[in-house]
Amino acid sequence: MKNSAQSVQLNLPAVMPLFEAREYVEQGNAIVNQYITQISISRVTDAGLVYELANDLLFSQRDNENSYKSYRSELTCFLHWCFDVAKLSPSVVSRRDIDKFVAYCQSPPANLIGDHNVAQFKLDKLLGERVPNPKWLPFVGKKQFGDRVPYQLSDNALKTKMAILSSFYGFLMAEDYCERNPSQAWLNHSRFAHKHKYQVSEDDSASQAFSELQWSYVLETVEKLAKQEPASFQRSVFLIKLMYGCYLRISDVSARAGYTPIMGQFIQNVQTGIWSFHIPKSKGGKRRVIPISNAILDALKHYRRFLNLSELPSYKEQTPLFVRHRAAGRGREVGLVNANLGIRQVRDDVQKIIDLAANSAEQDGMIQDAISMRQLSAHSIRHTGITHDINLHGRPLSHVQADAGHESIDTTSQYLHTTQAERHQSKVNKPLDNLAGIE
Repeated sequence: MKNSAQSVQLNLPAVMPLFEAREYVEQGNAIVNQYITQISISRVTDAGLVYELANDLLFSQRDNENSYKSYRSELTCFLHWCFDVAKLSPSVVSRRDIDKFVAYCQSPPANLIGDHNVAQFKLDKLLGERVPNPKWLPFVGKKQFGDRVPYQLSDNALKTKMAILSSFYGFLMAEDYCERNPSQAWLNHSRFAHKHKYQVSEDDSASQAFSELQWSYVLETVEKLAKQEPASFQRSVFLIKLMYGCYLRISDVSARAGYTPIMGQFIQNVQTGIWSFHIPKSKGGKRRVIPISNAILDALKHYRRFLNLSELPSYKEQTPLFVRHRAAGRGREVGLVNANLGIRQVRDDVQKIIDLAANSAEQDGMIQDAISMRQLSAHSIRHTGITHDINLHGRPLSHVQADAGHESIDTTSQYLHTTQAERHQSKVNKPLDNLAGIE
């Protein structure tokens, strides 16, 4: 019988390695899991979620050994800094924080610099389990003629580090964990900014949203499917319209730890008669109250009629917002049908609609639009709602900021954009003499 790692005093490294070798990545490590749990309790409350997402990204790199090793090394270093040094959630890390991280990597504590590479985990024969290697250190220095030389991080190593970190933040944004990429912002303002591959195009701010034409294909596709198979797609119609109309994140409409969306979140103000969607716990613990349009209210009535409910929800109604079509196969709600969808299932359902809409656009000859649509995700619906309201419908930035839950108007302003063609069209007939034609 194996001894439990919990009952044996282990000699652990100065910094906890977080990710197993690629052949063990799916198995994970019990000691690391305990460490992450402790971090979640004591310092960074969403450490478990961040760790899960980082594992997902690493798993996607498992077929390329060199890429996997590079990502594992850089993610371990960054999360060590977040969890152990700065005690910050990656979701709140700013460009200035990245400056501090870079400074830490350029001059790490001497006791965290090793002389050579060693395995991050090893097999403990007594336990019969893989455990963190006590000899592993996150930084490796060099020796010359047997003597250690001062630790130095080369420009190439720094660029690689930041490029991987930027990729990680891009993944986190796609997974609806955060809305900004501080690593990319750091690169854009660093001495490497003149290198074209680290710069963001002036029109890239539009790349996360559907164009008017593309969005029309999404709506047309889901509404067509709902008519053909109402039992399967009526839910999707309201889900997509609600996310677009209220700029919702997937986490706002999905069951997760500490939050289960219900119909009672639609509340009517008794004095004004205005209906709003209330989010008691959003990303970062923020509370949001989002007024809903007449179109969303009509969509809600239609969805509730389909569910054989009254047209509008009663006060504090506990009916789940988006229920499963089939019983859950695992987790706490195994066997239950009348239970909310989780984040992963909502994302997969919406992505299916997007892919089908792209197929429809391609069949109509909109090849480039179809290619672009396939690069977008469920989170792009939030970007689309914000972008369209600002640029097409002319909503005030301050109103959009409040509904989107942005801390700063600067974040909202990033959605205010035009393409080169639009700028040319608005300027092409501009006279040089503003008094021309005036008598």
